[in-house]
Amino acid sequence: MGAKTENNMIREIIRLVLENGKSTRECGELLKVSKSTVAEYVQRFKRCTLSLEDLNRLSDQDLELYLCKGSNSENNTQRTLFELFPYVDKELHRTGVTLYILWEEYKLNNPQGISYTRFCHYHRLWKAGRNVSMHQHYKAGEKLFVDFTGKKLPIINRDTGEITEVEVFVAVLGCSHYTYIEAIPSQKKRDFIAANQNTLQFFGGVPKAIVPDCLKSAVIKSDRYEPEINSSYYDFSKHYNTTILPARALKPKDKSLVENMVKTIYTRVFAPLRNMQFFSIEELNEQMWRLLDDHNNMKFQQKETTRKSLFDEVEKESLLPLPTTLYQLRDFQKVRVQYNHHVYLKEDKHYYSVPWEYTGKEILLVYSASLVEIYANHQRIASHKRSLQPYGYTTETKHRPKDHQFKEQFGHKEICDWAVRIGNQTLEYINAMIAARNHPEQAYRSCLGVLSLAKKHDKVNVEKACTMGNQLKTYSSKFIRNTLQNGTYRFFDQKTQDTTKVINIHANIRGKETFK
Repeated sequence: MGAKTENNMIREIIRLVLENGKSTRECGELLKVSKSTVAEYVQRFKRCTLSLEDLNRLSDQDLELYLCKGSNSENNTQRTLFELFPYVDKELHRTGVTLYILWEEYKLNNPQGISYTRFCHYHRLWKAGRNVSMHQHYKAGEKLFVDFTGKKLPIINRDTGEITEVEVFVAVLGCSHYTYIEAIPSQKKRDFIAANQNTLQFFGGVPKAIVPDCLKSAVIKSDRYEPEINSSYYDFSKHYNTTILPARALKPKDKSLVENMVKTIYTRVFAPLRNMQFFSIEELNEQMWRLLDDHNNMKFQQKETTRKSLFDEVEKESLLPLPTTLYQLRDFQKVRVQYNHHVYLKEDKHYYSVPWEYTGKEILLVYSASLVEIYANHQRIASHKRSLQPYGYTTETKHRPKDHQFKEQFGHKEICDWAVRIGNQTLEYINAMIAARNHPEQAYRSCLGVLSLAKKHDKVNVEKACTMGNQLKTYSSKFIRNTLQNGTYRFFDQKTQDTTKVINIHANIRGKETFK
């Protein structure tokens, strides 16, 4: 029943109200109990006709006898209820269970029992006696609190001896206080979300809400009313059908449960490991989880139960089921569709096509390790297999305007067949153009631009223009078009012929033998 704690609280109540003149409301706020509980103990003390000096002289046992003095039936009722209330407190953590429901069950077994009002009154007295500083009450499966320990643990590089400090992630369920810990490389988004996922796998279920601290991996911008959740963390919560409820900045009471658990982890995990050396995170976690198992199976100080048993009996059944697949981390990037109906994924330096109607519009790229999805107005408009080829293009034919689409049978072979009908220099030029482009489709368009010139110009002249392009190593349809329009291929051809004229041999000409 926590008699020692209760009697200390009673002494403090009487001292604050009768000696210091505090009101019942002020006293209740200071001691974190209801003002009705304060008033009840003050009235009991007054009925005993004790003085304040007597209060200091009485032992805890005598004080309890005086304050609980009354009819034997009342004392028996209180004793019976106080024996029942540990069960009541445990049942209150179950979803949907209220004090009124438990009182109705009590009345079924005790038809002559007390009223609901008196039942609540005795329950308040019992709760006040168990814990002066009332802790927050959480329903089973309601909230999971996550945080990092302020202190880190060292990992030693076996080859170089270099020491690297790693973060320690802590997660606690609100009802059972069932705990999970894990050493991870950093507090960065990828590591943080992976630790959250491992936590849910450890519990075998999902709470209705996760309460993180305001670190950047969880909260982009803190706000008392509408904090901005990190997009990847929000995506993670949707996958697991839960809600992110960040603790308010500079409000440690919002996550006091995990704050206190961090202190406990220092004692029960950090301290036993202080003289041990670890050469990998895996080794460290193996030892940490062994100590965590001891912690979860250790009895509470004021309860005849453990975190593990309370979790198995009460909270486990209240967790939401895990999804059938693990979450795959996705990143988000807002971009504008380029003129060629492609978007640029900055991380990979790669281009992906979107339907041409979205050219110039801002869209959202959502990408994982294997897939790139493109959204506009919350609707998916395209998806591609992720490519890591720098400056490459991933294109779907259907994304282009109809008048720009190539027929499926039109490709490298057809272009080369067309080019050879014009001439070998044209074929050489076409192959060089294809080799010079990052993406074949870009080269095919340029090639068509060159080959189509044979419809307006003589094939011989096209061949000469391509010869000029090959020698200058300039590969573009615009260059060939300008060369044909300006006729510069004729001057280039004349110049080439002039430089290859044969010089007549006569007596004044000396050969290379003269200079040996």
